Amino acid sequence: MKPIEIFKALSNETRLQILEWLREPEKHFSPQEVGDFREIGVCVSQFHQKLNITQSTVSQYLSILQKAGLVSSTRIGKWTYYKRNEENIRQLAEFIRQDI
Repeated sequence: MKPIEIFKALSNETRLQILEWLREPEKHFSPQEVGDFREIGVCVSQFHQKLNITQSTVSQYLSILQKAGLVSSTRIGKWTYYKRNEENIRQLAEFIRQDI
């Protein structure tokens, strides 16, 4: 775990919002044709529609969250799906609780 990278990723309001939505994706996103939210994640196109920003910006935000270890991705065909990395988020919470 690289705390500095994680805190940088969390310093953007939109990226933080994405993580909040991914906590309970069924409440924040429309049903998808492919798989379950908890199993494969949420398609990039859903973030693009919900945030009303360019798909390249959404992809960049998700890439930053992934590099920080806060989300993981699954590629199915031409689509990429993202979900929270709950284990790393738990480790971050433990780091904050014990070390900060």
